[in-house]
Amino acid sequence: MAESLPTTSPAITPAPPDLPRLTELRLSAFAVHRRAGFPLGACTLLAGPSGSGKTSALGAYEALTRLSGGAPLAEVFPDPVACVPERARPDVQRRRGFRIGCTADGPEGPVRLDVAVQAEPELRIVGERLTSGGLVLLQTALRDPGRHAVEAAWHTAPSSPLTRAALPDDRLGTPLLPLHVAGRTDGQRRVLAAAEQMVVALRSVFVCDPRPERMRGPVPSGSGRLLGGCDNLADVLGRTRAECGRRHALLVAVVRAGCAGPVTDVRAEPIGDGTVRAVLDRGDGIRTALGRLGDGELRYLALSLVLLTGPGVLDLDAAAEVPAALQTLTVLADGLDRGLDARQREELLRLASRMCERGHIRLVGTVSDVSWAAGADGVTVVHLDP
Repeated sequence: MAESLPTTSPAITPAPPDLPRLTELRLSAFAVHRRAGFPLGACTLLAGPSGSGKTSALGAYEALTRLSGGAPLAEVFPDPVACVPERARPDVQRRRGFRIGCTADGPEGPVRLDVAVQAEPELRIVGERLTSGGLVLLQTALRDPGRHAVEAAWHTAPSSPLTRAALPDDRLGTPLLPLHVAGRTDGQRRVLAAAEQMVVALRSVFVCDPRPERMRGPVPSGSGRLLGGCDNLADVLGRTRAECGRRHALLVAVVRAGCAGPVTDVRAEPIGDGTVRAVLDRGDGIRTALGRLGDGELRYLALSLVLLTGPGVLDLDAAAEVPAALQTLTVLADGLDRGLDARQREELLRLASRMCERGHIRLVGTVSDVSWAAGADGVTVVHLDP
């Protein structure tokens, strides 16, 4: 009988309530999506057949994350025309584009961000709106197509209702607000608080796509945080085992439940040439190198490690100057169930549900068939139609 993760653990305590978090993703016009809105719970599965837009929805989430970190538009959208809905017709000036947005909940209540991007004839942000409680806190618009800037207006109150300035048209305006808003009035402080909530909710994201072919061999020791492809899994396993014995014990229990054969430990062994390899300790002196495991076992192990660790272990660019205790890590996993058998899927979802329930982590994953997750506690399933 496979051993499941214990239902309670003294190693993991609930996170404080009201941490900034995304509760909705909106794709008004993006790739195959039109007028689409997806609720995001603590543990969310986007489900649908090939062509339904699961990957593009996750890509829009990641794009908002990168824009909130200050990345330029061309870097975030290297092929912007692919984001334009196929049937979108250009206007009289031959312009086409796409619109995405999200809602972040937290201490300031629901805060909405909506962004309009022009893809043709020139890539630029042509409109952005940040709202809270029905009040527009920031709004930008492209007034002069000949200038690489948008006109921005943000809420000030009470003496002057708005303050205007020019912002670049290749960057998101919301994360730039602390550079322009003094915070002297109640209105300005409200703008800054809403912007911070949105940026913190978006920035604390780890895009995870374990690549088994890169996890099988030895890796350099001391490589730092876990990469998105989990290439350096062996080195990070050694670190997590040394830093937190209780969480490592939980990982061993999860691996034992989802991998074939007995498992008494998961170890990282130095090889002697500056590299390290990961092994499953089978007991009685028998150890199985990760190179001998199947693709599904490797993906299962890597995803389990991600769900059990935190920002200090994962290679992500969280919001600067915000304590980790005030951020909720969100894991984006395209093809969450890829290569996993029925037992591994159920164990991984059970682990995700429990970790998300405690508030330290959130998960948004895509799956083709969600029948195996039907009725799972704490899981939000969003069905996408082609």
